[in-house]
Amino acid sequence: MKWNLPNILTLLRLLAAPGLAVMFLYFTRPYADWFALILFVSAAITDWFDGYLARAWKQETKMGAMLDPIADKAMVVIALMILVGYSTEHWTPWLVLPATVILFREVFVSGLREFLGDVAGTLKVTKLAKWKTTAQMIAIAVLFSQGIFEHYLVMSSFGMDQGIVDQIMAGEVADLQGLRWKLDGMIWSGRVGLWLLWIAAGLTLITGYDYLRKSMPHLKETR
Repeated sequence: MKWNLPNILTLLRLLAAPGLAVMFLYFTRPYADWFALILFVSAAITDWFDGYLARAWKQETKMGAMLDPIADKAMVVIALMILVGYSTEHWTPWLVLPATVILFREVFVSGLREFLGDVAGTLKVTKLAKWKTTAQMIAIAVLFSQGIFEHYLVMSSFGMDQGIVDQIMAGEVADLQGLRWKLDGMIWSGRVGLWLLWIAAGLTLITGYDYLRKSMPHLKETR
């Protein structure tokens, strides 16, 4: 591997992916959310810089081209796993479906590329696929910030644990001191994050179909 700056940034982004999960192993919330958000946003920024620098400095390499999409997929997959695993009950059902769509598409397209082998170069990354990745990154960053918002500001302001908040939001207990409307307003970032993730899932389906369509000529049986 050629050790130029773009490749180093790509490798650091790849290593940052499992680092997201490590944050939740060694730190309590909301500190784990803060560290994961900072790590994720920093890695997402390098995703733009490494490609830009590689083109500007004419330092594009085969290793960098191979590692870049792997790092992107690792960041998204691990981040979604964390978000689903640590989401509260009133968010989980709405989070699981778009996360499943995104994960299924990544596995499906990776399988296509592996099967096609030498002709996988026909499945070039499109502009829409880049927009898809950007939408995923933004949605995940917003959802990480929602975790901070819910577990830090809400708890500190109202002195409630997460169980009580979940029960109020689900309507299982009486609205304590009219706090339901306040909680609704304070978790707006969670709703925005979910909307963005659903948009990203839609783009994911479109790009997945596009890759399948382009690969069909190479999947036909020869007589």
